[in-house]
Amino acid sequence: MPEKTLINEFVARSVRFAWLLLAVLAGAAGATEQPGRYVELPDVRLWIVDSGGAGEGVILLHPRTGNADYWQYTVPALAAAGFRALAIDSPGWGRSIVRDGAEPEPVAKTIDALLDELGLQSVHVVGTAMGGYVALDFAATYPGRTRTLVIAASGLGLEGDPEYTGFRQRADIPAMREQPSYLREISATYRGTNPEGVARWMAIYENSEQEGAVRPPLASPNTPAKLASLEMPVLVIAGGADLVTPSHGVRLWSRHIRAPKEFIVLPEAGHVLVWEQPDVFNELLLDFLAAHRR
Repeated sequence: MPEKTLINEFVARSVRFAWLLLAVLAGAAGATEQPGRYVELPDVRLWIVDSGGAGEGVILLHPRTGNADYWQYTVPALAAAGFRALAIDSPGWGRSIVRDGAEPEPVAKTIDALLDELGLQSVHVVGTAMGGYVALDFAATYPGRTRTLVIAASGLGLEGDPEYTGFRQRADIPAMREQPSYLREISATYRGTNPEGVARWMAIYENSEQEGAVRPPLASPNTPAKLASLEMPVLVIAGGADLVTPSHGVRLWSRHIRAPKEFIVLPEAGHVLVWEQPDVFNELLLDFLAAHRR
């Protein structure tokens, strides 16, 4: 193995150890895990954080590098505003347990079953990064159960748009995927100013995607036609310093939405903008939900 590669691996491991040590210290100051419970569904024991109450439901869908605890600043804000916040660990992530022998099924189908179990007819749907893939999939597959849709910092895995694909290819940073997740996803501003926040994020990241888990498929590919089929109000949020999904890429796919839409870019925010700027994100989310409350 070339010496340069050995040095890079040593540095990456050393930095990761340092962040994990900070995560332990941050955990002593305040736990990152939220109280939750299991809901028994046909193919999965689904872990959910449920704020309870009789308010309108809001489903919160985490990124690939997270779990339900990613939403620990948003759940109480929604509850305080009278909503029922429901953050889930997607099957194959966090504490959710896929039943032995169960075939991977779209998370949209799992959410549909969860709403039936909880007696909820419809909900507001919020997804960030990978959670945005699922949020769009659910909204397009179950439009009658989706009151509003919020997608943040997500490329959606969009297929069938040459302009979008070309931009993503040209904007891609060589060797980006070889960098540690916290360097790819967290902005330089946040890393430099909030080491405790980074450590808390790392603690959640360490309990995100389960080893060997099979990523659930979408009910249908995310395409321009799928975006154009949406009829519910949509809020799209991008991070101005997002290296994983640049804001212009989000702007490109959002142009396919024909439904009432708001598009907002958060300056200095990276790919985990919900985590980096929770107060700003929560304010935008609550203003949007309030405008479409029944």
